[in-house]
This record gives sequence, C-alpha cells and structure tokens, in this order.
Amino acid sequence: MSVRIEHDLIGDKAVPEDAYWGVHTARARENFPISGTTIGSYPDLVVAHAAVKEAAALANHELGLLGEDLRDAIVGACREIRNGALHDQFVVDAIQGGAGTSSNMNANEVIANRALELLGLARGDYRHLHPNEHVNLSQSTNDVYPTAVRIATVTATQGLAHALHELEQAFAAKAEEFHDVLKMGRTQLQDAVPMTMGQEFRTYAVMLGEDRSRLQESVALLHEINLGATAIGTGLNAPAGYAEAARRHLAAITGLPLATAHDLVEATQDCGAFVHFSGVLKRIAVKLSKTCNDLRLLSSGPRAGLAEINLPPVQAGSSIMPGKVNPVIPEVVNQVAFQVIGNDMAVTMAAEAGQLQLNAFEPLIYRCLAENISLLTAACRVLAARCVTGITANADVTRSFVENSIGLVTALNPVIGYDAATAVAQEALATGRSVTGVLVANGILPAERLAELLRPENLARPDGGKGLAATTG
Repeated sequence: MSVRIEHDLIGDKAVPEDAYWGVHTARARENFPISGTTIGSYPDLVVAHAAVKEAAALANHELGLLGEDLRDAIVGACREIRNGALHDQFVVDAIQGGAGTSSNMNANEVIANRALELLGLARGDYRHLHPNEHVNLSQSTNDVYPTAVRIATVTATQGLAHALHELEQAFAAKAEEFHDVLKMGRTQLQDAVPMTMGQEFRTYAVMLGEDRSRLQESVALLHEINLGATAIGTGLNAPAGYAEAARRHLAAITGLPLATAHDLVEATQDCGAFVHFSGVLKRIAVKLSKTCNDLRLLSSGPRAGLAEINLPPVQAGSSIMPGKVNPVIPEVVNQVAFQVIGNDMAVTMAAEAGQLQLNAFEPLIYRCLAENISLLTAACRVLAARCVTGITANADVTRSFVENSIGLVTALNPVIGYDAATAVAQEALATGRSVTGVLVANGILPAERLAELLRPENLARPDGGKGLAATTG
C-alpha cells in the first residue's frame, strides 16, 4: 500500500496515500475501536461539520485572516462534502475520548486535503494549506463540535416531526372511521363506562400532536450555538467580530435561525438543552409504547382475547402454531421505545459527568440522540404504514361487551335512577344475564327505548349529544 508520512506531537506516522484523512485521524482510528460505527455513518453530522468549517473560512476571510485562494479552496471542499462527497473519509468511531477532538480533526484533514487538490497540490502538502492553521483557524473543537452537533440534531429532527405528523394523521383517520363504533371504556383493565372507538383512537392522535409541539419547542433551544467561544468560552485566538461573522455565515449556509449564546463560557460547558431535548424524545417513546400496548391488548385473541380490533396480518406468527398471527409491528415499536428510554439515561449521565469548563462526553450524547431520532422516525412511519392504516374494528364484539357490561348501569343512572341501577347490576351479576336483558325483562325500559339510549351519540357524547340527560324527557 502506498503511504505518505505525516507528523504530529507524538511523531511520524504512515498514512495511506489515497486517504483524505491524516495523522490525527489515523491515531484516533487506533485509539477508539469502540462501536464500529464511524462518524461518516451520520451524514447530518458530517454535513454540519462542513457547514461550520465553510462559515469559519468565510468569516476569517472577511476579517482579513485568510486569503482569497485558501478561502475558495476550503469553501469548495466544504460544499462538496455538504453535497455528499467524501463521507466515507470520516472514519473516526462515533464514541471517542477527547470531547470530539478526533471528529474535528478528521473534518479538518479531509477538508484540507480536498482543498489542496482543488489548488492543484498533493494531499498532505500542508505547507500551503494546513488542517490546523487554516481549516481550523479561529476555532477549537470545543466550539466547533457542539455547534455541529446542534445543527445535525436540528436537521434530523425535521424528519421525525414529519413522521409524527404522518402517524397522527393515520390515527385521526381511524378515529373518523370508527366514530360510531360503541365500546366499553376501561380503567385499570376493568369495565368503566361506554365510549366510542373513535374517541379512543382520537386520543392517540391528540397525544402525538402534543408531542410534536413539545418536540418543536425543545429543538428551538438547540439553535443557540457557542461558535466563537474557542477553548472555554473566552474567545482566545479568535479576532474581534469573529463570533458574529461566523454565526451570520453559518445561518445563511444552513438556513437555520441560529443565535450566539449570551454567555459563551456557560454555553461551552452546559449540556442542558441536550438533556431537555432527550427528555422529549423519551416522552414520545413512552407515549408510543403505551399506545402499542393498547393495540396489542385490544387485538388480543382472536378467540380467547378482547378481539375488539384486528391488526393487519403482515407475517406468519409462529414456526410451530399454524394460523397464528402476532402483533409484530406494535412489538417492534415497543422495543424502539425501550432503547430510546435507555439512551436517554445515557445522555443524562454524560451531561452530568461534565467537569468545569467543558463536557468531554458530547460524542456519546450525540450518538444517543441521533440513534433515538432515527429509531423514532422509522418506528412512526412503520407503525402508520404497516399497522394503523390497516386496523379494522369488530363492532359486534365491542357492542356485545357494552350490552353485557355491568358498567352500562353507570351510564343509565340519569334515566332509571341510582337505586334501580344498583338493583339491575346486582341481578345481572347474580344471574349472568346482560344488563340490557334485565332492563327489558323487568319492564324497566322497553327495547325500543333502550336502543335509543344505546345510540353512540347519546351514550358516549355527553356534550355533543347532550348525553342521556337529554333523553330523559
């Protein structure tokens, strides 16, 4: 293999001749064989790094620190990377020591060597354009990496917001389809009072809408960046006006409403926005898992369970039991939720472990956030497309539960009175007969009157349908 020799404070090291990365990346590859997942596997982060470096080059030229030819070469390399080139050259493991220094150096070296090529020079010829002296000019890992992580997270969240909306719409459509399917509501898995399946499914849509709003609120905090802080927030080695110039160029490049933190020392060490954002992702996961628990319970059976709904069959459920179909889509979403909740704990611990002027554990924070966003996005889309849109209701089953449930007498209190309702409940329990059967047999309500009372608009909508009180005439 052809190599070139590069040098750092440790000494000389051979680097593959065709690699765009250099000596710092080479050492990081040796030091961190941890997860097997490279930063190149996170395109949002690679693109965000390139955007930060492009903004820095433009700001440094604007302030007279970088010549036009070097600016153009660096900007050209960054734009190629932002358009998808050279992502395979970002080879450092996503989990790494050094607070992201290896990721930053990987970006510096790839950009420098591609910029050298654009100038007609050889890779590794750093006399003309250097990864640290030029690509990293006026910067530190400690302001570059957090800024790139924030931009990457904001960008990825856009896909999650769309996926949540798709799932919300799927549940809302089912709510409309099931608007007149009467069923028993349950509390603590015991019969409660009647409702409609439309009301049940609309709840899932409303929950998702609320979570989508909380997501947008939390991601807004990530638009505050510390670029220009350099090492600890004092702006050492950055010229006056650099922070604002770099922010302005970065906002133009990304199209995001970025703002420089008011206190850069605080912003360089604080991971509170990541903790808050991670908590919202956990909230979404908890809601999704609870919803999937409900779908699995409501579809249990088909003969020995509730069987109130049918989930679309998507694959055979057993290697030994013919005809068995399992709720595999809700099950996989449950597992996504468990992973998201675990990753949230990792984010919490990583944020807590920061010391003094820097948090060294942001690589893990980013990896967990990126995985959670990706998992939740995929889970929402799969749940919508492969499950929710194909759900059907067993209206005869749900209505029979209502008619046989002792809980029905609670809804009939306004019509027949508490004492009569109590007597009906006792007789139904003692004889095993249905509440409706006892009511008709004892002449408390004629069948026609009972049918009117059991209409969904009367039984399950005490506001819109004026409830049973409106039918007592």
